[in-house]
Amino acid sequence: MTVMEEGLLTMNSMEKIMLVDLNDQIIGSETKSVVHEKGLLHRAFSIFIINGDKMLLQKRKSDKYHSGGLWSNACCSHQREEETLNDAVYRRMAEELGVDCDLNELFSFVYRTVFENGLTEYELDHVFIGEYCGAISLNPEEASEMRWVRFNDLKNEMKNSPELFSSWFIIAAPKIMHILEEK
Repeated sequence: MTVMEEGLLTMNSMEKIMLVDLNDQIIGSETKSVVHEKGLLHRAFSIFIINGDKMLLQKRKSDKYHSGGLWSNACCSHQREEETLNDAVYRRMAEELGVDCDLNELFSFVYRTVFENGLTEYELDHVFIGEYCGAISLNPEEASEMRWVRFNDLKNEMKNSPELFSSWFIIAAPKIMHILEEK
């Protein structure tokens, strides 16, 4: 079994996610495995959880279908065929973190990353933020660790060791910190 085949087994390959155009208009749906094999543009979301001047990070489980072992935002996923974006965001936050808090969408962006295993993330990523300071129940199927990091420490880590972070996190986290610091 190839690394790509092993990686695809760890994701729900039959789950259908939303395909979009560059204007974020839904143009169809496709299975998660086909979307990542063919590098199709799809709708995604990233949730950032903050507490004062700290951001919650999770280390993606090492056997994830891509970006395994990298630090990233609190959680992220895709809108499923049968749900709204808002429902998807709250569903995933509960599944990955056991958390329920108010979220606000800050911005969206498009990025494309081709991974060593042949998979491609080509996402229109909606970025949400929430404040939370309670208990967190990390889903071990998704992440191996979590930690709170002060913004200044995170900026230094990202500058000195960008290879330790997911590609979308490197794009979104600085924007979020800038928005929060401007308030």
